[in-house]
Amino acid sequence: MNTPVRVESPFDRITSLLADDMAEVNTLIRDRMASRHAPRIPEVTAHLVEAGGKRLRPLLTLAAARLCGYDGNHHIRLAATVEFIHTATLLHDDVIDESARRRGRPTANLLWDNKSSVLVGDYLFARSFQLMVETGSLRVLDILSNAAAVIAEGEVLQLTAAASLATTEAVYMQVVRGKTAALFAAATEIGGVIAGAPDAHVAALRDYGDALGVSFQITDDLLDYGGISASLGKNTGDDFRERKMSLPVIRAVAAADADERAFWLRVIEKGAQSDGDLERARAIMSRRGSLESTRETAVAHAARARAALAPLPDSALKTHLAHLADFVVARIV
Repeated sequence: MNTPVRVESPFDRITSLLADDMAEVNTLIRDRMASRHAPRIPEVTAHLVEAGGKRLRPLLTLAAARLCGYDGNHHIRLAATVEFIHTATLLHDDVIDESARRRGRPTANLLWDNKSSVLVGDYLFARSFQLMVETGSLRVLDILSNAAAVIAEGEVLQLTAAASLATTEAVYMQVVRGKTAALFAAATEIGGVIAGAPDAHVAALRDYGDALGVSFQITDDLLDYGGISASLGKNTGDDFRERKMSLPVIRAVAAADADERAFWLRVIEKGAQSDGDLERARAIMSRRGSLESTRETAVAHAARARAALAPLPDSALKTHLAHLADFVVARIV
């Protein structure tokens, strides 16, 4: 029996090119998540940080800096900063969503408690600001502090938009740009800034990160309903059970007849879900074309990410970043 050959992804290629940098980032993360006085902090943080996440956001910071010719070491601090901000938001998200699993493992709030998750998340936010200040760049501090505020704003907006059939695509996109794309955009932008790149190149990197983040989140939202194919090997239905108004649902509701609207009202606004409702939801979305149109939207944003890279100098990293945008949506094509 032949063993399937694993095809190296653009993410793998970028990781390989930046392996030495990422090793330094991981060392710095382990060092800065320590606490002499509160042992629960490294316990909770290590549970999530060491859970096998891909470190995509810090990798984007490293790649952007190297793409712009940077040869210092502040990009290491900034990559760790980005990962700390991301990890802090995950800890807080799991409390808000009452999640039981993250990256295939029990969540920190389940293993410890909500108070520990919230406070350790706060600690990581504080650590992230210490790291970004060490670069001595006020512009970097401005970008990352603004991103942190936008992320929090996006999470609050999602709370108010959840379980409401009145949620529009405009509100959904504002949530996506807040909770996901803001950190992607900041991660790539600060790489260019710390490298002293021309403003046009910094703007291109920011636009790339924004488009990649939007495509990434829309893809995740689509995959929660199995994507276009029902056999993608991903657990589905979490967003449905949490009554989130993601793009496939919003578009299905907009096209719904009276019977379908009554269904969405029951399962989303009233939360009265029963066996078979997820399958019926997916059938409605398929019939109304909202799964396919959501896929097209994700692919369009991936194309926007690729196009944003045009002003940047040609290199292997630029090519891999362009291919990364395609890779993000490859799971739903």
